[in-house]
Amino acid sequence: MTVTHSEVQQIGQLVRSHYEHFDRLLTEIRRVIVGQDNLLKKMLVGLLADGHVLLEGVPGLAKTTAVACLARAIRTRFQRIQFTPDLLPADIIGTLVFQPKDGTFVVKKGPIFANLVLADEINRAPAKVQSALLEAMQERQVTISDQTFRLDEPFMVLATQNPIEHEGTYPLPEAQVDRFMLKLLVDYPSRAEERQILDRMSPQRNLPQVSEVLDPQQVLAARQVLDEIYMDDKVKDYVVTLVHATRTPADFGLNIGDWIEYGASPRASIYLTRGARAMAFLAGRGYVTPQDVKDIAPDVLRHRVIVSYEAEAEEKTAEDVVRHVLDHIPVP
Repeated sequence: MTVTHSEVQQIGQLVRSHYEHFDRLLTEIRRVIVGQDNLLKKMLVGLLADGHVLLEGVPGLAKTTAVACLARAIRTRFQRIQFTPDLLPADIIGTLVFQPKDGTFVVKKGPIFANLVLADEINRAPAKVQSALLEAMQERQVTISDQTFRLDEPFMVLATQNPIEHEGTYPLPEAQVDRFMLKLLVDYPSRAEERQILDRMSPQRNLPQVSEVLDPQQVLAARQVLDEIYMDDKVKDYVVTLVHATRTPADFGLNIGDWIEYGASPRASIYLTRGARAMAFLAGRGYVTPQDVKDIAPDVLRHRVIVSYEAEAEEKTAEDVVRHVLDHIPVP
């Protein structure tokens, strides 16, 4: 479909009229969170693109605080679920409760019935709990006994996991990891940022509070605008090329075939496209550039590429594979 320059400009004006709400949202969260700009921006990408987000980082990097601030800044329902080894599926989705007065069972809904759900330390729960969460994430519905309930929109799961402590944890199944649109690696703050954190945590100062600046209807309206953002055929081809290069790198002149056990699924192409549009939206543009794709690609691909034993022997990670692909595939 051919789009004229004036049409792209009109889309840009539409984007900017909605972008202001999310710019205020980002500013509000930054009143509490120092630094972590990549984390905050990519959480908004997930919110805009209707995708779930997995946050991985060592303890104490404000992962949980960032998610809680995002939830408080949106006028919506928020639930935090602390995952533990003794957690049961009913603790998440709900269960049937017997009423002795009339001998009937009534449904008691669990914490999954919210708009934003924080699954804290998600890899501490066993497989049955993970499968219960999987239906909610993928199908946007929950089944309790013989009844199925649709989840309200927007619905987003933000999960955290600790990469350094493996005792008492259950690795997430590949099928569930693939349901997360983005996997964000949360790093340490810089020296200047950590100094600023110390000043904010002074006992003499009151910690800033997050105000509500956005409601669910504005989020849903922005998602509709996202679909209008122009993406040139060359950029779409670039997305498909990146994904296929993780499956058959030799076809693109990349000598990393021995590093890859499985490449990214077609879901990666879909999420790359939506993620790139969300990056353009947050930049106030009505069109997608190849740089938008490159900026979001590591977060979309790093958990979808499974490396081989040969790669592990050479101490190569999925991150190295994705970086090699991005560095060597020509940009349109």
